[in-house]
Amino acid sequence: MPAPRLVGGPRPHLLVAGRTHLLEIRRSARSARLRLRIDPKRGIVLNLPPRVSLKAGLAFVERELDWIVAHLDRLPAPVPFRDGAVLPLLGVPHRITHAPDRRGFVWREAGEILVAGGAEHLPRRVRDWTRKVAKEEISHRAEKYAARIGTSYSGITLRDPASRWGSCSSTGRLNFSWRLLLMPEEVMDYIVAHEVAHLRHMDHSAAFWALVDEMHPGVPAARKWLRINGADLHKYGVEPEDRL
Repeated sequence: MPAPRLVGGPRPHLLVAGRTHLLEIRRSARSARLRLRIDPKRGIVLNLPPRVSLKAGLAFVERELDWIVAHLDRLPAPVPFRDGAVLPLLGVPHRITHAPDRRGFVWREAGEILVAGGAEHLPRRVRDWTRKVAKEEISHRAEKYAARIGTSYSGITLRDPASRWGSCSSTGRLNFSWRLLLMPEEVMDYIVAHEVAHLRHMDHSAAFWALVDEMHPGVPAARKWLRINGADLHKYGVEPEDRL
């Protein structure tokens, strides 16, 4: 098997075990040094500080080829939205089942996610459905926790960030990853409670953590679950070519 190598040009990429892995290069004004990371969805990402040349960045990548290959091997295999794939909705396994002869779009039934219509529409329909259900589940919890502490928020936005499960803006807007839908309920509850608590304390002070503990007594267990299982959630809904 040929050794891994970096290929330069307009679209730098790595050739590893016969596969092509694109190298995403980002200029970051906040970066003080060269930094490599393996993103579950984007693949290999190189952060370049403002004054570091692309040539120096690519030389850095070449020096770190062994590290890159080792971490690529640790990435979980993608689980695209396909007939037969299994998603852990609120921590409970549900199998995606194509039901072309059924009426409707997407719905849950007896441990299955049933998807009507043509097979070519299935990935998009499941993607749209998971976002819709995630927002419903998160909104319900956010309203409950906000009412409990006598505060309110200006809205909820769902995204798909690589490294954060949630955030709270200074304007009171709550932002969450749709992937909270794939966690056990008590873990989703913790993340929502955490961000709602920021409506009262925009920091991680002792007062903030005391409020989170009051709202959700299972903080240690939820944080442990995320530490062990969180990265694995990024494999769902990812097409294999998304990492190429």
